[in-house]
Amino acid sequence: MRVLQQSFDHIIDSLSPLDAHWMDDTAEAIMARIRAVPIKDEYNRDDIKALIDAKNGNDFTVSLFCVGLFLGFSKDKLWAELSDRLGSGGAGIKRYQNDPDAYLEVLEELGLLDAMTATVNAQPVWSDILQERLRSGRGSAIQGQQRGRSLEDFAEEVIREVFGSRYEVRCTFQGVNGLAKCDFAIPDKQLPYILIEAKGYGATGSKMSDIIGDLDAIIGAKRHDSSLLFITDGITWKARASDLRKIVQRQNDGRITRIYTKQMRDQFKADLETLKAEYGIEAETTEDLDVP
Repeated sequence: MRVLQQSFDHIIDSLSPLDAHWMDDTAEAIMARIRAVPIKDEYNRDDIKALIDAKNGNDFTVSLFCVGLFLGFSKDKLWAELSDRLGSGGAGIKRYQNDPDAYLEVLEELGLLDAMTATVNAQPVWSDILQERLRSGRGSAIQGQQRGRSLEDFAEEVIREVFGSRYEVRCTFQGVNGLAKCDFAIPDKQLPYILIEAKGYGATGSKMSDIIGDLDAIIGAKRHDSSLLFITDGITWKARASDLRKIVQRQNDGRITRIYTKQMRDQFKADLETLKAEYGIEAETTEDLDVP
């Protein structure tokens, strides 16, 4: 693949938003539990018990999210309050099962009954208020995870088109200067000729600076004759232009072979085809996979 210096303007102009849904299976379970709460003028301990009763640890996680939503507490704040008031012995499902009365008493002390009464009888529809709290809290984290995963899925789809199954995903590869983590190693992590990192962003934050360290770790570990490709997207890079410029500079210096966004899919695939030929990497056939 010929040497090419990419420009900051070209990369920034090709950025596009990365959409993601925030409602996953856990959020669905939380909202189902919330909607099952009966509408009453006043609540008692039996109502708290019905809210938090759980069959297993995962179910109890849903219970605590529901409590936190009523109280307006984050997961960390609720856990700290419960641990402090319950004392030693934890605050999870085993603690609740061993001494449910003490657990329910602590929830009452935290004001859960008043919070349930105030929230359920509020206008507009009370579940909308809790769903908005869920969306802005846990939902924002889910969105971030899905943005990152969607970009990895985008990259993997193209990689599979070119190399079949001759790649490894989210692995620690063996470099000449030690080990480093990467999203994709081609053809394998033992002797990777092509290393690919894929990171998408929908909100600004320290992670947009952290990727520079991740890329430098790969650069420091990899063979000098291997290729490092970086795939990124998200218009929030425009608010962190200085970090993006540092990454583009690494490409211009030859430390990163090429940078891509989702709009550059055709170029990404074409470059992979070129690298496949240059490194002599053959896609696995059905015979290699022992497929009858």
